[in-house]
Amino acid sequence: MNIEDLRYYCLSMGNDVEEKMPFGKFPGGAGVLAFYVKGHMFCYFDIDDFKVINVKCQPERINELRAGSNGMTNPNNLSAKHWIGMIPDIVNPSQVQELILNSYNIVKEKYTPKRRR
Repeated sequence: MNIEDLRYYCLSMGNDVEEKMPFGKFPGGAGVLAFYVKGHMFCYFDIDDFKVINVKCQPERINELRAGSNGMTNPNNLSAKHWIGMIPDIVNPSQVQELILNSYNIVKEKYTPKRRR
């Protein structure tokens, strides 16, 4: 999966998705593109050094994913308990898409107010 396909896929999650480059003031952060839902990040990667796609993931899935693929790695600069990194040259594009959708759903659900009955 290339950067443009990945970008379009992230934006296709819904009208509530925003893209930002929030790390420009940090060393090496100027090229990091991040995607947000409900004001919270669900996916990010460096467009200048496209080696890892970082997404939120359920902690119980992370070890299983790492054991099942050498294309899964630690995330860049975030908690390895709640985030996983994917090497786009190794991980199957359909799995990349599934994990991005999963990440989007985790964040959206967490920050959507619960309805009272």
